[in-house]
Amino acid sequence: MLVFLSFFHLSLVSSSKSLNGFTLDLIHCDSLLSPYHDPSNTPSERLQKAFHRSFSRASFSGVKCVHSIKSTLTPNEGEFLMKISIGTPPIDTFVIADTGSDLTWTQCEPCDNCFKQLTPIFNPKNSSSYKTIGCHNKLCQGSRCNNNTCNYQVIYGDLSHTMGDLSSETFRFASSSGKNVSIPNIVFGCGHDNGGSFTNVTSGIIGLGGGNASIVNQMHHEIKGKFSYCLIPLELLLDSSNATSHINFGDNAIVSGPGIISTPIFKKESPTFYYLNLKGISIGNKTLEFKSSLISQPGYDLGNIVIDSGTTLTYVPDGFYLNLESLVMRSINATRKDDPFRRLDLCYESNENGTIDVPKIVAHFTNANLELSTSNIFTQVVEGIVCLTIVPGGSNQISILGNLAQANFLIGYDLKANKVSFKPTDCTKY
Repeated sequence: MLVFLSFFHLSLVSSSKSLNGFTLDLIHCDSLLSPYHDPSNTPSERLQKAFHRSFSRASFSGVKCVHSIKSTLTPNEGEFLMKISIGTPPIDTFVIADTGSDLTWTQCEPCDNCFKQLTPIFNPKNSSSYKTIGCHNKLCQGSRCNNNTCNYQVIYGDLSHTMGDLSSETFRFASSSGKNVSIPNIVFGCGHDNGGSFTNVTSGIIGLGGGNASIVNQMHHEIKGKFSYCLIPLELLLDSSNATSHINFGDNAIVSGPGIISTPIFKKESPTFYYLNLKGISIGNKTLEFKSSLISQPGYDLGNIVIDSGTTLTYVPDGFYLNLESLVMRSINATRKDDPFRRLDLCYESNENGTIDVPKIVAHFTNANLELSTSNIFTQVVEGIVCLTIVPGGSNQISILGNLAQANFLIGYDLKANKVSFKPTDCTKY
């Protein structure tokens, strides 16, 4: 991994002399505010696209590790975009905001092999603040070098890839306060060979994972190790709404007030992912114990589910899913229906409000009982039919807490205290 970045200290500047915190828009890629928005698609069609991306992202097949950097979640088109500007003078672009990736990168000229993008490809020769990382620099330990320039290569789980020069540059963010936040010396990948499942809406990825290369850790001292986000329910985003989700950094990311619950972040073999420990799920007065493997060893299940903003659905092991599905079926008095798109297993006829009556649902994490709403685990796939959005993980048995389950919570990551906090929040008003 890019452990060398732990030696690198960044200074933050903005329009004010000090930077205490800032808030940015998180634009869902199918929402009205996204450049990827297709007005000809119905909300149901947009939802199916999100499901398709989710199933693709959760696939762990074909994982490779080449020249220091590994990622197992596929980037795909991503679920949320951030608008940023790179360089001096600044060039505007959209990047995928990804809590499942560490390295931030963008396509760069000259392009040996690049995918098409809507915005101009960044040309480092036109920026006065661009610098490559040299081979003899501490920051290049363990990476390949060429002509005194540090090179990087990332191959994602679906064999999408990016290769280029490890560099530093000034990034600018359009804060929701109206002031631009300028961050110099961000270490990022200037990609000259990029391809795979990326679409023209994005130029690359901004890595929000837990590894040293992540922009969150590059800004660790300045943002005090804190970021948070509030995700608007997907059905509102896909129904031609101007509402948008938000992500906060530093003091703006503090989660406070009544109703907060917190659970530890567990360190695992991959520092990129934020692992929580799910002990069980209860529906009504029935509780199912959660195990991430058939063979449970002491301590093995501590940190058994990844919380990920870029995955739509929630994935659990197949055996646990079968027990959960059975419990849900016994707890709900509604007419069973088939998913017309044949993606989801458990569906029901909805009531006139587009939902169904479900007993109290609680996800039991270490030190935190998270009460979920019906919309956190059921969504309307077409008019009159709702389906369970917790699904079996398949052969990989991966467990992921997806963004549908995270909607309408202010979710704060405190990387100094190693905890994630949840506060029930109407994210349309946040």
